[in-house]
Amino acid sequence: MGNLELKVNGEVKKYCIDKNSEGIKLEEIARDIESDSSGIITLGIIKNKLKELSHVVKEDCSIRFLDTTDLDGYRVYTRVLNFIFMMSCNDIFKDSRITVEHSLSNGLYCEVHIGRDLTEEDIKNIKCRMEEIINNNYEIEKISTTRAEAISIFKEHKMIEKAELLKYKEYDDVKIYKCNNYIDHFYGYMLPSTGYIKTFDLKLYKNGVILFGPSKFDKNIPREFKPQPKLSNIYRESEIWSKLIGVDKVLTLNKIIENNEYGDVIRTVEALHEKKLSQISDIIKENKKRIILIAAPSSSGKTSFAHRLCIHLRVNNLKPVSISLDDYFVDREHTPIDEFGNYDFESIYAINLEQFNKDLKDLLEGKEISIPKFDFKQGKQVNSNKKLKIESDQPIILEGIHGLNPLLTSSIPDNEKFKIYLSALTQINLDDHNRIPTTDLRLIRRIVRDYNFRGYSAETTIINWNSVRRGEEKNIFPYQEEADVIFNSACLYELAVLKKYVTPLLESIKENSRAYIESNRLLKFLQYFVALDDISDIPSTSILREFIGGSKIVD
Repeated sequence: MGNLELKVNGEVKKYCIDKNSEGIKLEEIARDIESDSSGIITLGIIKNKLKELSHVVKEDCSIRFLDTTDLDGYRVYTRVLNFIFMMSCNDIFKDSRITVEHSLSNGLYCEVHIGRDLTEEDIKNIKCRMEEIINNNYEIEKISTTRAEAISIFKEHKMIEKAELLKYKEYDDVKIYKCNNYIDHFYGYMLPSTGYIKTFDLKLYKNGVILFGPSKFDKNIPREFKPQPKLSNIYRESEIWSKLIGVDKVLTLNKIIENNEYGDVIRTVEALHEKKLSQISDIIKENKKRIILIAAPSSSGKTSFAHRLCIHLRVNNLKPVSISLDDYFVDREHTPIDEFGNYDFESIYAINLEQFNKDLKDLLEGKEISIPKFDFKQGKQVNSNKKLKIESDQPIILEGIHGLNPLLTSSIPDNEKFKIYLSALTQINLDDHNRIPTTDLRLIRRIVRDYNFRGYSAETTIINWNSVRRGEEKNIFPYQEEADVIFNSACLYELAVLKKYVTPLLESIKENSRAYIESNRLLKFLQYFVALDDISDIPSTSILREFIGGSKIVD
């Protein structure tokens, strides 16, 4: 017999280890504390590295567990939920193709390609089969092998696309997961068995299914469906664009780059952006909209978009003017305080709403106003001596995180407003079963931009990202469906371009850094991309130039 002294989530615990045992599995330790956990435990962290619950602890150490209330923990849960969903569909619909598409309506949207539309009866059968797999608690076996061997295995199972993608994997080690004779490869971590999936639900939606994991607030209740028809439509439009261009997965993009055919892809993507901007400008002109509100989460390319929209409006014989919300901040002593006791500059009440609405109303009535200026050093408004008066046909462009919040422009009639939501919605996934979240694309954009133009390291950007995300979830995402138009600023080819910029920045982050786990995760999926080093075809007005440099419209 031996003893292990472990510090588990900050509390010291001792375990007796049988002399015939190598150690103790993380899943055994997790069972001791699962009742105290807000979510379902899915991962452990030891020495700043993520460890699956099947990991055997052999020596004294500190362990921090992650559950479904943590982003990394929730990713593992939904990955296994997807795995079980695919197993079930494979059992019910022989030789069907299942694709994991994107997040939607508080869940994950997937499609089952069986030559017809799914029915409610299909959903019932899939859910029933999933429950059987979960109740049987099948082991999810991890097979560590080489790239060459993994390619051979997937070819043997007629998973040709997955085998082809693995040829691009830069690291030789490959993890294959096998469960009840079903195999797959994921670029993230998994759970030891199917029985860990305690809470889930399915919903038939349009052409596919939405999978829901546990709620953030109660691990025993599935997340609630929140209709997002406008966001769903823009994803569908983006999918059509992808098929038009001929790039739907990393594999097809890699081959286009290798064959030096990327120039046409870049030009087509940029032309589609221009077409969409032109259409938006035409709608504004035809409907005589006076107030144009633009809201976007971080690194969506809002600045470039606003400049390009101005150009299209001028083509339509309009003379837009821009007003910065930053100049309407309340004095520092009146700034709201967040739950951590810090100034909450992202709160809508950090803006002088009364003054802002009065100025907007006066402008629309043809009056001249004095534009304020906020001095960030003094923390208060100062006189700018800047006046503004507009003609009756001059639209006002307002961009900021609160653009779609009705409180921002409460004094302005809705028929005067045109609301635009902008985001970089990832159109390209690794393969049918491994998606690339939109958040990851935006984070990579921000890392590159912050380093190139703001003097911030990748480490600083990653560490601050959770705070940025909290602000988005509070101030931006709840109002997405308020938009009149959603613009997808993602470029199909951009991760291949961003790879060469972001990889050395991520690799520079040390193992003891708070940013290491996230940097390592990003590097794991970027390794599948062939880098696109030739950026000569990317125009100086492209949204991507805002991040990599060379923009002629963004300072």
